[in-house]
Order: sequence, then C-alpha cells, then structure tokens
Amino acid sequence: MRPRDPRRLLERHRRARARVHIVPVPHCRYAPDGSVASRQVAEVTLPRPELDRLWSPEHLERLARTYWAFLTRFFLGLLRVEYGPRSREVVLLTRPFVLLRFGPPEYDVEADRGTVTWPIERGMLVAPAGRGRGYLRLSVKRPPAGDGAGDVTATVSSEVVSFYSLLAGWGWFSRIGRVIYEQTQLRLHVIVTHAFLRSLANLDLEPSVVGALAPGPAATPAARR
Repeated sequence: MRPRDPRRLLERHRRARARVHIVPVPHCRYAPDGSVASRQVAEVTLPRPELDRLWSPEHLERLARTYWAFLTRFFLGLLRVEYGPRSREVVLLTRPFVLLRFGPPEYDVEADRGTVTWPIERGMLVAPAGRGRGYLRLSVKRPPAGDGAGDVTATVSSEVVSFYSLLAGWGWFSRIGRVIYEQTQLRLHVIVTHAFLRSLANLDLEPSVVGALAPGPAATPAARR
C-alpha cells in the first residue's frame, strides 16, 4: 500500500471546518423474516453559527446529493447514480446492471432533526422477497438551541432497514449466505459509509440535482445537469 503523504493529511486537517468522530455501533442485526438492518453513526462537532447556517431543508437535500456523489467518487466512476422522475438508481458501469433502485426521497425536517428516506424498490442486490420493502435513511440530529457561539455536536447517521440481501439468501442457504453477505457487501457498505461520514468534516455539500427543497423558483432543467 502506498504510504500517505503527511503534507496532504495536514492540508486536509487545516481545511476541515468540523471534527468527525465515528461512533462504534453494531454493524447489523437480523429480523426473524430474514431481513437485515444496519446503522452507522458519526458525531460532527462544529461552530454553532455554522450549524445554524446549514440547518435548512435545502441543505438536507444537498446532504443527500453529497452522499450519492461521494459514492460515485469512491468507486472511481464504476458506480453511477442515475436520477429519474420517480427513482434513484445505482448502476454498475451501465444498464442493465442496476444494483439498487430507490423510490423518490421523502424529506422530514423538524426543529432538531432532519431525515431523508429512500424506499428500496428492487435491484440486482435485492432478493425477490425484498422488492418494494425496506429503506435507506440519512438522519441529522442537532442539540437543543442555546445561547453562545461555541462548538456544538450534531449526530449524523445512515441506516438501512428491512433490507433483503440476495447474497444472504434464504431458507437453508441463509446460514452460509449471511456469512458471505457480512464479509462482502456489508463490510464494503460500512467502509464506504464511514468514509462518507468522515468527509463531512469539510462541510462541503454538493448542489442538488433536483432542487426540490431549494428556496425560490424551481430549478430549470439546464440547472439540474
């Protein structure tokens, strides 16, 4: 493995506007019906004025877009995210290799919590029993508002719920399939998600492709490219 350049690490640390701490949590749990749930959590510490600036429906949508953009960069473009009128598809290289197809995102913004949820529809990684079931969710929870301009810590989490993995299998094969799933797809998912959460230290959020929650007039098709 090529050693990391300490100058690049120092520059990355200098540019970081927040501190990210990955919270140890169990990687997955199985339900009696064979579905799996997994959750990754990070604590993001940043100045309160910065958090107040980012706390809006528009920035929640941009956080969601940042997740998909990070996924593409992490896999060097081998995985692409295609946006449809009613879907988000994770594609390996090109169609018809759709690994995961999600329904349109569902946003929920409250005073101290924001979530974006993508329902899982189907895909090559989804077992037949899991089509149209389960979801992927990003959540951000902020501490109660208070006086002062010191640093505060928000909690960002990514969770997959009621996911039926094709690799995990079903019936008698599930005993072997779960081991295969945990050592391949799940392990990679945890690595990618932790890397994404750490990348939030720079607080650089991608512009939204759709702009559904952006203030003002809806984005034009040209602006969504």
